Amino acid sequence: MKKPNPALTHLDVDGRPAMVDVSAKPVTAREASAECRVKFPAAVADQLRASGLRSAKGGIVDTAIIAGTMAVKRTHELIPFCHPLPIDGCRIAIDWHDERSLDIRCTVRTTHRTGVEMEALTGATVAALTVYDMCKALSHAIVLGPARLLGKRGGKRDVGTTS
Repeated sequence: MKKPNPALTHLDVDGRPAMVDVSAKPVTAREASAECRVKFPAAVADQLRASGLRSAKGGIVDTAIIAGTMAVKRTHELIPFCHPLPIDGCRIAIDWHDERSLDIRCTVRTTHRTGVEMEALTGATVAALTVYDMCKALSHAIVLGPARLLGKRGGKRDVGTTS
């Protein structure tokens, strides 16, 4: 019988994909924050600033926040081994990083046996995809990323910062 790679938690003893059994873990408050950047060509960024981040499709920021929040709540339907989680809180903030880039930050909270890193990453990236969708008529040279986990707390170990 093969031993699983201890660094990869989503493999069973035979090396096959498996959902992690969290039933023995304690229920604790958990939080994670992630961000994704959206980089625009200079002319597009200028046009978006002039329009107050509105496109022909409507308010870009408001629509991205709604899409990101919906994605957070459905992460377990998108990522095969994510557990369905009760989401206690979800906050998405979108602001200019510099003259040509928006930063999208998603912070998610739960009280459960497993964390919300994937939910935060999903929320940030789906919000970024929504910005792309709403702006693609202006240019297809819009670049998404990097997307990254900023931090998590709760569970076995804390990483980075969530605030």
